[in-house]
Amino acid sequence: MSGAPGTPKIPYGGDYNPEQWPEEVWSADHRLFTQAGIDTLTVGVFAWSLLQPAPDTYDFTFLDRILDRAAAEARRVVLGTGTAALPPWLAKAHPEVNRTDFEGRRHGYGQRHNFCPSSPAYRRLSTALAGRLAQRYADHPALLAWHVNNEYGGACYCELCAEAFREWLRARHGTLDALNDAWWTTFWSHRYTDWAEIEPPSALTEHWRGPDHTAFQGITLDYQRFMTDALLGCFVAEKEAIRAHSRDTPVTTNFMGLYRPLDYHRWAPHLDFASWDSYPPLDAPPSWPALAHDLMRGLKDGAPFWLMEQTPSTTACRDVNPLRRPGESRLASWQAVAHGADAVLYFQMRASRGACEKYHGAVIGHAGRHDTRVFHEVALLGSELERLGNVTLGARTPARTALLFDWDSWWALEISDGPSRLMKYIDVVHGYYRAARVAGADVDVVPVTADLSAYDVVLAPVLHLVKGDVAERLEAVAARGGTVLTTFLSGRGDEHDRAFLTDVPGPLGRLTGVRVDEWDSRPPEVTNPVDLDGQEVASRLVFEIVVPQGAELVGAYTSDFYAGTPAITRNRFGDRGGEGWYVATHLDDAGTDRVVRRVLDRHGLVGPYAEHTDVETSTRVTPDGTHLLFLLNHAATDAQLTAHTAATDLLSGQHHEKGEPLTLDPLGVAVLRIG
Repeated sequence: MSGAPGTPKIPYGGDYNPEQWPEEVWSADHRLFTQAGIDTLTVGVFAWSLLQPAPDTYDFTFLDRILDRAAAEARRVVLGTGTAALPPWLAKAHPEVNRTDFEGRRHGYGQRHNFCPSSPAYRRLSTALAGRLAQRYADHPALLAWHVNNEYGGACYCELCAEAFREWLRARHGTLDALNDAWWTTFWSHRYTDWAEIEPPSALTEHWRGPDHTAFQGITLDYQRFMTDALLGCFVAEKEAIRAHSRDTPVTTNFMGLYRPLDYHRWAPHLDFASWDSYPPLDAPPSWPALAHDLMRGLKDGAPFWLMEQTPSTTACRDVNPLRRPGESRLASWQAVAHGADAVLYFQMRASRGACEKYHGAVIGHAGRHDTRVFHEVALLGSELERLGNVTLGARTPARTALLFDWDSWWALEISDGPSRLMKYIDVVHGYYRAARVAGADVDVVPVTADLSAYDVVLAPVLHLVKGDVAERLEAVAARGGTVLTTFLSGRGDEHDRAFLTDVPGPLGRLTGVRVDEWDSRPPEVTNPVDLDGQEVASRLVFEIVVPQGAELVGAYTSDFYAGTPAITRNRFGDRGGEGWYVATHLDDAGTDRVVRRVLDRHGLVGPYAEHTDVETSTRVTPDGTHLLFLLNHAATDAQLTAHTAATDLLSGQHHEKGEPLTLDPLGVAVLRIG
């Protein structure tokens, strides 16, 4: 089985924990669910201690009632395996299942994400529970999908993980000679002569001042890869246990978007469909969750994903937890659909009475009322999704612009000593993504291994590590007339984070037509203006000093001893008009916007509403070829547009001819069927 579950409309609902409440509350909940258009419930995510109260005792009676009630109410269930948090008896019986942290402390029982992924006891008991659940509920009429664990994350540094790491290294490197070469262990007398000598990189071994300060980038990079694979192994084991009894129901786990610790590209082949939980930072612009949506869509070659969690109102885990203003939750939900979501789900359906999430937003509050603003907005969106029906299901995004996203480069850049620890991978990547989106381009966010043949423009900011044949495939884009843009701190290392023994930017030098001999870094308050076509934009943090090797100057630094040298270059590549751009410094938003728009414009990829910077656009094409254009107004004022073509708004029913006025309300949404 592959792909998301088949449904007649966008599944709507979210995380529901009726085990926390007496059954008379369930009846009230289901009445409210019907009123709000809720048709899908995620259950059992944290139910291990109830499902298995003792090592040899299983009790599914409460879960039977939950699923039977859902089926009686014509609702479908995403069934969790319950394995994300240990029951207390397991930690007591098998202390080694508790994680050892970065500082070397073995934890006692508590919290969640609290299991060692290398623990045989955890693997055995979690897969046994997943298998029993699948055996019992595989044919239940309410079952829609399997939800393994929950928001995998964290790391362990215990001896079980140390030994598993050594085995992982044997499989990856083959010999100690190869490992020593990859990690460059002749530095500081680190050459290993026995696998048993290798310790996980932690505060007690190679690190100081935290996880990002390591003496040997190679070992830390490999440990991050190993921990990704170790947690993935837990997921795969549970999925295999499910598949022994449930052959056709899709299996997923909920990711966390722009989450640094786990390389989701390594997980993607093992998912039947991608799903994720959207809780953007408090001050994030709309392009931040949009980037995460497109990253999730890119995990399965552009296939739709599920929005598994979002808050209907407020979060609770942060120091400050602002309330979503009227219309913001609806807008965020439609943004997810615009970028490829085939489900819209919340956390949580009813507010927990106690513990750390009792103040987290919920569709139904502690008083169980239906006359709150939040419930009204949830019900309004439910009616809109009902009216939309199945129109968007399975629709894909016809992007001609790709943005390369690489966890290895993210990790390697931010564990590097120099040039600047203030430079954050995700900030640069988001900056170029935001610029493309503001210009109205649809963007696929893809791994460096992706097929690039469908794209006219490839953005590859801070491609710090150049692995495999990615340099050749980027050259192929330009050779057929496309444009590739890369930036400072790209082409610096190979897959082991060893410097290339050639001029920077290493294998990207031929495409970009530049050589970088030196680089300067300064505190954040220091800027070096860049003259870009006679207009000044700011640059900061890192300033590479470029020597053109065939590239032409587009923008120049205007201060310091390297004033007049290139900050932005363009290199003609191949005989079909292709180009390789190099941006040698961290430009401000205005500079990034201007560069990216020039690149997009030469390929006709600037959108029809690009001058309305608060209006986000996104395109999906349905399986029958229908083009849908989503318009999302992120401003608190009306957006006065002019229809660029004949279209019908599927939400309002209003038809627009080309050239007619088209008004979006504040935080308004239109889903335009083109033609």
